[in-house]
Formats: sequence, structure tokens, C-alpha cells
Amino acid sequence: MDMERIFHTPEGVRDICQEECRQKLLIQKKIRRIFHLYGFQDIETPTFEFFEVFSREVGTTPSKELYKFFDREGNTLVLRPDFTPSIARCAVSCFPLNMEPVRLCYAGNTFVNNSSFQGRMKEATQMGAERIGDSSSDADAEMLAMVVNCLLETGLRDFQISVGEVNFFKALLEDAKKDDEMERKLRELISNKNNFGVEELIRGQNLPKELENAFFQLPYLFGDAEILKKAKKLTSNQRAIRAIHRLEEIYEILKCYGYENYVTFDLGMLSKYRYYTGIIFQAYTYGTGEPIVKGGRYDNLLEHFGKAAAASGFGISIDQLMLALSRQNIPVTVPEEEEIILSYTIENRRDAIVQAVNLRREGKRVILKKLGEEGI
Repeated sequence: MDMERIFHTPEGVRDICQEECRQKLLIQKKIRRIFHLYGFQDIETPTFEFFEVFSREVGTTPSKELYKFFDREGNTLVLRPDFTPSIARCAVSCFPLNMEPVRLCYAGNTFVNNSSFQGRMKEATQMGAERIGDSSSDADAEMLAMVVNCLLETGLRDFQISVGEVNFFKALLEDAKKDDEMERKLRELISNKNNFGVEELIRGQNLPKELENAFFQLPYLFGDAEILKKAKKLTSNQRAIRAIHRLEEIYEILKCYGYENYVTFDLGMLSKYRYYTGIIFQAYTYGTGEPIVKGGRYDNLLEHFGKAAAASGFGISIDQLMLALSRQNIPVTVPEEEEIILSYTIENRRDAIVQAVNLRREGKRVILKKLGEEGI
């Protein structure tokens, strides 16, 4: 045995203890409270699933980034890299999706085998919510409002939710009639905001002028609600225009919540998760280079598990959120609990234990310490 290794965690995971652990649990408690106030109910899914739940067809994490292993029967299993496919699988099995919308919330850890140079943790805590069976703009707006509500509840104030719509990009791609390789390159360039790269790639495709200009402008289509008016003027594609109308409607609904100032738009936003079919969004704040929230609409995902249903959801990265709160000097104050210490000797052990039992029944926190123990 390598004795040195047993004192350390593997790369990409870490221990969380003492005050940091108490603060993390408090943050999760606050977020869960908001979920419940919106009518969401808790759900737990397994830490590992069959490989097919996260397969390429589902459009989730690449196979090389999955932690894979085998069961006794030789089936390939994976540690979950993402909650949404697991929730979708479970919802199909456990809930009547042809009746009222189903509102589910969860908390747990995800596992992604990132390259070490990316500096990301391989195990991360995530909390999230999924709303299944509702295809409306109201549902999208409520999910965004709940994200705002959750972040405000934790003490965060300076944050922004960037909202996109994958149908705008997909509509332009349909008009371009290009192959998967061109789409892959374009997605990568747009995601990296490589404006010059986008222009160079598009110029070689012999596209109509209107379409060419729309692609040129795509990386620049981010900002406040005025950007939506600009986007509508770039194309006559009806699918793309419907996508913009959807965002405009969502924005108007958010005004009812009073949360419109927390939202901006980015029509060049693309996700590595290919199961998204409508709006997508990411929340950013100071002190962390990664989004603290990711989410969107995924109306086709449940069909992969045998039952079609519209759905939308999001996940909050608790670790990134904690990092942001720390770097912004936002206190996470854990309420002090009254602690009663009962010291006892062998002679009065019974009386001390009976007293401790009674106090704990009253909800008091009691620590029993035998006199003579280390630290007394």
C-alpha cells in the first residue's frame, strides 16, 4: 500500500468540513425552501445508471468524460454526469405525464472526468428543478424567476442570467443546408465568441446574403431586450422569428415577477448538451469563471425513454455558488445552536445519560463528556 496516498484525495475531489460544510448545508436548505415554495417536490435518482441513459443519442456528456464500470452481469454503468436524463427516465416510469405538470427538485453530486488542465472538480454538488408536461412560455418564465429567487435567497445580488434560444441558430442552419462537420465547427467558433473565425468559415459556404449576414451577426447578438428587435430584422425565416417572439413573451412575463433586470439575451449561446430544444440560459456572477446555473427547455428528451412530454429545467452549481459568495465577501451565517455539555463520572453516569435523553427530546443539543477524557 502507498501510505502517502491514503492521506490525500484523488485529483478532482476534495473534503468539505467544519464551517464550510455547515455553510454549504445552509445554502442548500435555503434553495430547497424556494423549490418547495414554488410547488416542487423532492426526488432522488441513483448515483449510477445504465450507460444508455447518458448515451450519445441522448445528447449529454461525451463518453470519454464518463466514469464507466461494469456490474456482475457485464452491463456498462456510469456515474451520473448530469441529472436531467436521470430525472427524465424516472419521470416516465413514476408519474402520469398526461395530466397536471410534474414539478420535481433534487440535490446530489455529479461526476465528470474532466481533463486535469481544465482545473474543474470531477465531483460537484448540484441542486436543480425540472418542470415536466408544460410547453408554455409561462413555464419558461417561472423557471427563470425561480433561479433569480434562489440566488437572491442565498445573499447574492450582482448576477445576470443570459438567455438564448436554440431554435434561432437551428433555423439558420436549416437554411444553410450544410453537413454535420460544418455545424460542429460553427458551434465551436460561436461558443468561443470567435467572431473572425465565424466570418471566415461562413464566407466559404456560398450562402445567400441575408443568411450570410445573419451568421456574421450571431456572435454579436447579446445584450438587453433591444437585441431581440435587431435579431428579427436579420432573417425572414419563420422558425427563427418564432424563437424571438418566444423570448419577447418570456421577458414580458418576467416583468410581472419584477425580475426582468436580472435577464439579458445571447442568441449566440449554445450548449454542449444537445438535448435542448428551446430556450437555454446560464447565470453568471463575479468571482467564478464558470456559470453558477445552467438550464433550458428539452421537449424531446423524455421521448427517448418511451413517453413524449415537454419539459424544462435547470441546475445550480453549489460549489461555484459558494465560491462566488466567498469571493464577494457575502457572509453565510450559520445560526448558533445552544450546546449543553454534561460532564459526568462513573458514579453519576446514569443520571447524566437520563438528563441528556430528556434534553434531546426537547430539541436541545447535548454533548456528553466523561470526566478524565482527553480534552477535559
